[in-house]
Amino acid sequence: MTDTEKQFREVTAMCRSLFEKKLKDYGPAWRIMRPMSLTDQIYIKANRIRSLETKGVALVEDEDIKSCFIAIVNYGIIGLIQLERGYADTEDINAETALDDYDKFMQKTLDLMLAKNHDYGEAWRSMRISSYTDLILMKINRTKQIEDNNGKTIVSEGVDANYMDMINYSVFGLIKLQYEQ
Repeated sequence: MTDTEKQFREVTAMCRSLFEKKLKDYGPAWRIMRPMSLTDQIYIKANRIRSLETKGVALVEDEDIKSCFIAIVNYGIIGLIQLERGYADTEDINAETALDDYDKFMQKTLDLMLAKNHDYGEAWRSMRISSYTDLILMKINRTKQIEDNNGKTIVSEGVDANYMDMINYSVFGLIKLQYEQ
């Protein structure tokens, strides 16, 4: 296992742990959310990161850059689940099913990262965390455009690929925050 894969698994385990705790607190209440609402939720978190990066000060202290990246990872996974299952009017799955889905989509996201990491030669390690933020915001804008086009693209990847990219950029940010600073 490479350092990148090990670090990916460690930071995503932290994300999963929070997801699991929130499942115990709220259940899968997020099942009512449509993917477009999840995209907007990710936007809120990415915009907060950008605001913290540019202003350098937070008035709400319990939500730092790290917690926003964790939220983007978890909302991205929820988005992938919602794309596959569709949204529901009720909490139609239990915690075990939600966690199984979480693990399945995190593995797909890891597989994508490993393939891209191989092809790009770990270029992300030379990037600034603020660049991940900008890339996430760009992916959000792309996703919104695809959603506005009812999911249709001519040559571009779909919403699912954009969610996975947002998750991976957030994981890169978490790795940098955890191991390199």
